[in-house]
This record gives sequence, structure tokens and C-alpha cells, in this order.
Amino acid sequence: MCCADVAGAMVCRMPDTLADLRALVADVRAALEDEALRGVVAEFSDEAPPEAVAVEASPRRATRPAVGGSWAKLADRAREKADTSVPVGAEGLQLIRDELGDCRRCNLCTGRSHIVFGVGDPSADLVIVGEAPGYHEDRRGEPFVGPAGEMLDKMLANVLGLDREEVHILNVVKCKPPENRNPLPDEVGACLPFLHRQIAAIQPKVILVVGTVALKALLDPSGGITRHRGQWGTLDGVPVMSTFHPAYLLRNPEGKRHTFADLKALGKRYDELGGRRTRPSPF
Repeated sequence: MCCADVAGAMVCRMPDTLADLRALVADVRAALEDEALRGVVAEFSDEAPPEAVAVEASPRRATRPAVGGSWAKLADRAREKADTSVPVGAEGLQLIRDELGDCRRCNLCTGRSHIVFGVGDPSADLVIVGEAPGYHEDRRGEPFVGPAGEMLDKMLANVLGLDREEVHILNVVKCKPPENRNPLPDEVGACLPFLHRQIAAIQPKVILVVGTVALKALLDPSGGITRHRGQWGTLDGVPVMSTFHPAYLLRNPEGKRHTFADLKALGKRYDELGGRRTRPSPF
């Protein structure tokens, strides 16, 4: 987001109160942070290629997905295209994976190493939805690996008392965007019907979305994660909590206390709805 974009946003929405002004500043900060977030993961591992680190050191301005009405239209079209009458559990997920095939529905296919379909318990009571595969995810074909994955695992174990194998982890898009930029609207639109069908097959009791892209795609087309984290929404009748992306927390440790509170609230709802556990909740 350039300065002109920020200025334009402020002209369109002049704050009436100090609280409105603070909320506007939070939105602008969240947008700028979201611009810089893609590529954070590669910075924390010696396995990352030199060019991946260079993106963080000298970032190029990413092309942001459309906001407002465009995101809402994407979500509406995805629901219209998503046949949610799939078998429950592993059988349904396998049918969806077979239909996805060697996907060529958008240009992300040209630069990927692997399609990152998802991982975890096919009948999990908690589904976690991130934004897009990064370098490590693309190499391994699994979401949330590398430093961000380690952070997510700690969040699950230490706050929710759940292991990675007890949940199901998905991304909004299934192929790595170039230079870790945010996925574009056509890329999101190509993947969303499959994501909705995966969630329908899993039938979770609770959903956790991490990061602005996932928030916009599934919960609030005009939302920003800084303002909307910690608030409940619904997706097809399933309670949805949003919070910061684990990669954001690697770079901004001060956000951990907010995420801790969000996860505690999620854990409480998870237990109220009868979410399965192999060990007692930490809280």
C-alpha cells in the first residue's frame, strides 16, 4: 500500500472520534504489516535460498488482493461453485484431492514444487486455515512447516493442549505465490471452492483463521486482522475465531499475548462443543 493509497483511505473515511482514528490507524498498520509479512518465514532458516532472504531485505511492493466488494464476490462465487455434499472424513477429502488433480486453474501452478492440499485428522474437531504455502511448505507439500509451523505447533500444544495430528491444517490457496507475495483474487477464487468442500468433508466444531488473507476469504471481506482478531464469526454455521499468523508472531513477539487470549477463548468454545482431546486442556 503506497502513501497515496493510505491518504485516499483516510479521505474516504474521516474519523469522528478518537476511537475511530485509532481504529483507522490500526487498519492502515495492519495493511502495511500484511504487505511485509509474506517472506518472513524464509528469513528464519538456513535452508532458505539466498533469493528468499533477499526479498525480506529489499522487499518489492506486492500486488494486494482486491478488497471490499471484490472479496465478497469471491466468497459468494466460491460457495456457489462448492458442492458441499461430499462424503464425510477421509473418503470425502480423497474425492476432493482427486478432482483437484494436477491443478492448472491459475498461474500459481507454473512456479510450484508441490500442491499443498492439507494435513491432519480427516475428522478433526478443529480446522486451522492459513494464507498460502511458503518456501518450506512448497518443498515438502505440507502446510505450516519450518519456523512458522514450529510456532503453530507450540500454540496448539501450550495453549490448546492439542497435537498437530489432532487438528486439520489448510491454506486459502494450495500453491506458493512467487516471492511469497499475497495471493491474487483469481488465485484465491480458483482455490476457495475446494477449501469450502474440504471444510464440509471434515465437519469441524470450530475453525481458526490466521492472517488477513484467510480472514477476508472466509470471514470478513472488508476486515483487517488487527481489528478483527479475537472476535467470533461463523462459516456455514461453524464458529470461527481469527488471530495473528504465526509468521507475524515470529517478527512481532508483542502480538503473542493477544494470540494467547484468542486461543484461550477458542479452547473454551472447543470444549463447550465437545471437541475431542487426548489430554486435559491446559486452562
